[in-house]
Amino acid sequence: MGIDHILQRHYKLHLNSVSSLDGYVSTNYRIEAEEGVFVLKIYKNSPRILKEILAENRVLQQLGKIKGIDFPKAVRTVTGEVCLIEAENIYRLLTFIEGSFLGDVKHTPAILFSLGSYLGKIDLVLHSLEEEIFTAREISWDLRHLNLSIPLLENISDLKKRSLVSYFIQQFHEHIGPVAYQLRKSLIHNDGNDWNILTDGKKVTGIIDFGDMCHTWLISEVAIAMTYVMMHKGSPLEHGLKVLEGYQQELPLTELECDSLYYLIAARLSMSVCHSAHASELDPNSDYITISQKGAWKLLQQWLRINPLHARNRFRQTCDLPIAKGVPTSEILSQRKEHFAKNLSLSYANPIHMYGAAFQYMYDVEGNTFLDAYNNIMLVGHCHPKVVQAGQKAMSRLNTNTRYLYDILGDYGSALLKTLPSSLSKIFFVNSGSEASDLAIRMARNHSSKKNVMVIEHGYHGHTQAGIGISSYKYKAGEGIGKPEDTIETPLPKVYSSNREKSGKSRIDYTEKALEQIQDHTGTIAAFIAEPIVGCGGQVPLAPGYLNTLYPAVRAQGGLCISDEVQVGFGRLGKVFWGFELYDVIPDIVVVGKPMGNGHPMGAVITTEAVVSSFEKGPEFFSSFGGNPVSCAVGLSVLKVVEEEKLQEHAEQTGDYLIRQLRLLQKKHNTIGDVRGHGLFLGIEMITEDGEPNSQLAGDLKNELRENMILVGTDGPFDSVIKIKPPMSFDIKNAEELVSQIDTILSENMVYN
Repeated sequence: MGIDHILQRHYKLHLNSVSSLDGYVSTNYRIEAEEGVFVLKIYKNSPRILKEILAENRVLQQLGKIKGIDFPKAVRTVTGEVCLIEAENIYRLLTFIEGSFLGDVKHTPAILFSLGSYLGKIDLVLHSLEEEIFTAREISWDLRHLNLSIPLLENISDLKKRSLVSYFIQQFHEHIGPVAYQLRKSLIHNDGNDWNILTDGKKVTGIIDFGDMCHTWLISEVAIAMTYVMMHKGSPLEHGLKVLEGYQQELPLTELECDSLYYLIAARLSMSVCHSAHASELDPNSDYITISQKGAWKLLQQWLRINPLHARNRFRQTCDLPIAKGVPTSEILSQRKEHFAKNLSLSYANPIHMYGAAFQYMYDVEGNTFLDAYNNIMLVGHCHPKVVQAGQKAMSRLNTNTRYLYDILGDYGSALLKTLPSSLSKIFFVNSGSEASDLAIRMARNHSSKKNVMVIEHGYHGHTQAGIGISSYKYKAGEGIGKPEDTIETPLPKVYSSNREKSGKSRIDYTEKALEQIQDHTGTIAAFIAEPIVGCGGQVPLAPGYLNTLYPAVRAQGGLCISDEVQVGFGRLGKVFWGFELYDVIPDIVVVGKPMGNGHPMGAVITTEAVVSSFEKGPEFFSSFGGNPVSCAVGLSVLKVVEEEKLQEHAEQTGDYLIRQLRLLQKKHNTIGDVRGHGLFLGIEMITEDGEPNSQLAGDLKNELRENMILVGTDGPFDSVIKIKPPMSFDIKNAEELVSQIDTILSENMVYN
């Protein structure tokens, strides 16, 4: 039966026009008639939908008593029914609410405050109502049922974006899950978005579309409204707070509700982008979906950069609730001095009391958010959800040692070996890069029956006794042990300073010097160990051709070649997965650690059949924790994230962009003597007017960047090199921010001696 016939026969309307409106539960039409303007909603006939319609009409009747705001009212048929059932459909006619949509007007503080205020008034009425059909209702837009959106994650094709949503879902479970039972529940509107709110341009005048109404957490009402008004804003939090202020005036929040807002807003955004991605799969040409996705994705990125403690404190301040105080930083420092040695160093003149972190951002207890351009251990990003989930899942099932059989050991070992040349086919798992270096030297000495180890000046290979003995960076430092007799130190083949030439001839000189040392110690060198880029030496890449000459010379006199990949491995360098690949060489032993567990303590020695054949003739090798199921699960998840999110390619693209911008900065500032490195492992050498290493400027620049919420470190023989080695989630925009801040600081006409 036609719409015209229904309206004329059962509602006695004299029609002027009928036009379609958006809708997803019902089919909607705008009806213009001589009697007025109406909305016709057509539903598929079912007992449940009928019960929901009747309950919604009762709710609207109660809300109609609120002054100053309009709600749709049910228009009865000529026989007095609030809806009409004809064959397979239910027809429902509602009054049309006039006004401009909130999405079409400027979001002034007054409008946003009135939105919050009216939502509070609505919830005061709804809180006293009981409608069983809504209490039992389970819908995918109820924040309590965020898990219903998890299967839709697969529709998000950009895996970095998918990880961002997964992170916030994980945070929801972490922070809301344990306290959910304490949150007040009520019947709420549940969909205060821009296109359900009507205004006169100065204040809210009407609310429509109660199709998502349900009995859920009361706090969800204001969280949802805040989410939508914060989209497309430069300072989203400030806009959201006006809604909260208005709501709080009518219906005060509890402390728990206030503290839940950050995670509930993130949950709504996560839900929104999951549903939009799913809808895009079904209708890829929908402009409406594309527009709504952009706003939600932008706000999710902005939300990531807002410290949860900062948001919590602003929410509490708005709600006139006490600001929770943590342990003062001064007390933390006092405890540290009391219980730990002075040589347990701190970064920055003004130490940071950290609270949390996510991807390339870190959060302190003061509510600040820092851009992390420093932490290469967190290879795929702080708290990456895939890594966290892998560790949690494995820990909840089994954690034992390698004297037992379990699948994940072989799975991870195979995945790791696939990234290496076929000759490197055996793995020993340990707990850190230091332990790995120690084991590698032990293996080399055992295999070669020699004792001496050749190292590069300013290198660092760990903090064990053996590691310090082969680390110029350590044994020369302060009151260090001095160079052991069995360590042969060769000059770093490229150092930037006024006292070292940068010509090609000087590089040849370094190689010739090293060959002379090998000749002088022929038959005594068990191993030559080197980082492909010497990190503690100042992020210094080795000279082209250097390893190609030294590796054969070391092997010719019976020694092994070890590549220390602890800092640079796993795709960080962009063009290559492992640093030794930069020089077209294959080592006999590879040492890995730091980033392989994304913060979980892991290390490994990877070597050849020949080395293992000699080593396994000795005593049993066993590490209590090396290669345990949890570590293997974490390590495997890191490899998967690097591959799936194409982080090696990302490191190359972002790193190439960053180094280009830094070299442009070098032309502008004569205090920058050199910019070097590969991918996301870069160094900036700071110099004086005379071209000497400028430790003071490097230190001041590092600390000034810290005050501007960017984290970098310093290193090198003179501590004059700014080192940049961020999590690989660090992107082009972050690079631009870092370069801009360095430029600003160096342009402040500071004088350094």
